Amino acid sequence: MNEELDDTVFPVEDGLFADSFSAESVYRFGEQELKINQMFGANLGVAAPVWDAAVCLCRYMDEAPLDVGGKRVIELGAGTGIVGILAARLGANVTLTDLPHAITQLENNVAANRPPVGWPSVSPSVLPLSWGLDHGQFPTDWDLVLGADIVYLSETYTLLLDTLTHLCKDGAAVYLSSKMRAEHGTPDFYENVLPQRFDCQVLRCDVQQNINIYHATLRRPGA
Repeated sequence: MNEELDDTVFPVEDGLFADSFSAESVYRFGEQELKINQMFGANLGVAAPVWDAAVCLCRYMDEAPLDVGGKRVIELGAGTGIVGILAARLGANVTLTDLPHAITQLENNVAANRPPVGWPSVSPSVLPLSWGLDHGQFPTDWDLVLGADIVYLSETYTLLLDTLTHLCKDGAAVYLSSKMRAEHGTPDFYENVLPQRFDCQVLRCDVQQNINIYHATLRRPGA
C-alpha cells in the first residue's frame, strides 16, 4: 500500500478498530498453533490487529480447499503475518510484504512461530512493498498471491490492481479475503476494479461476518 496515505483516514467511530488490542494471542488451525503479537498503536494503524478476514483465509487454507504446500507464495499487506506464517508452516515458500513501518512486527511474528524442527520448506522472507511504487522490484513467477482485508481504501485500489497485475504476469492465482465494507467501497473493487484485468469469482461467503473469499486470475490479452 502507498505509505503516503495516512491511516488517520479511518476514524475510530467507523468501528474498524473495535476488536483490536495489544497482546500476544494464540490461534489454532488444525495441527498448527500460531502465537501472534498484535502491537496496536498509532504507528501501525491497520497493520496492527489480526482481522477476521485473515482468520477466515487461514481456515480456508487449513481446510485444504487452498493447498499451499510447495507453492511460491507472496502475501500483500501482511500486517501481523498470520496468513503468510500459516502458509509457511504448511510447506509454502513464503514472502510476506507490507509497508516499511510494519516490517518489524512481521519479522518478530515470523521468528516467534518458527517450528521446533524448522520450517518445512524455507524460512519466510519479509520485505517492504508499497503498492504501485516498487512492485517492479519483485519477481513475477509466483504460484499464489494472498491478501486478507487489504481492500478498504479506495485511493489504493488502482495501486493494488497494478501490483497484482505485475505479480501475476506468469500465471499466479490470487486469493483475497475481505470484509465487505460498503462505506469504504470494498464491493466496488471486486465488482468494477479487479474485473478490469482479472477474472474473479467468490469462493466463500460468510454472511454473518460479512466476509468473502475471492479467487482471481489475470486475463490474458485478447481473452
